[in-house]
Amino acid sequence: MDFSRSSQPVASRTAGGGASEGSKKNGSWRGSPKWLRVIWVFLLFAVTILVIAVLALLYVGGDKQSKIIDKSKFQAVFLTNGQVYFGNIVTANKDFVDLKNIYYLSVGNQQVQPKDNKETSVSLVKLGCELHGPVDEMVINRDQVTFWENLKTDGQVSQAIDKWVEQNPEGQKCGAGNAQTSQDALHKQS
Repeated sequence: MDFSRSSQPVASRTAGGGASEGSKKNGSWRGSPKWLRVIWVFLLFAVTILVIAVLALLYVGGDKQSKIIDKSKFQAVFLTNGQVYFGNIVTANKDFVDLKNIYYLSVGNQQVQPKDNKETSVSLVKLGCELHGPVDEMVINRDQVTFWENLKTDGQVSQAIDKWVEQNPEGQKCGAGNAQTSQDALHKQS
């Protein structure tokens, strides 16, 4: 007869004891020292707080470019191909620049290397009457934008746009022979 305090046989008690030692080696929290558990809890808490802070910063911080767009002024958007468009930036973020109320410059009498000091005609053209009939909005891939800037209201381009609007109070009317430009507003000395 077995006079041990447990009702299980001796062999089963030692097998159970061996299993608990094995679970300590496999990472059980029960057998680890208290200080190690405190460090793990602290590290998990710190990482959680860090992740929440980064997400909050991304959410609240947002895109800084949209915050510096002066909605009361025109903007110039310079593209990587050398083209410049003027208008109102609605949105600027890491993916695209959304431009509305668009104008661009057209250079007349253009020569690669002018031989004399003739005046070159530079005209401001309102987007919309081109052959393909675009809508007055561009969504430009951000990779194609070199930079953009707010324009002063007393600058030549802003004044030319204001003059165009004054000359065309009903907006742009596309038709045969109607170029919709403001040629005398901008001139360039070669």
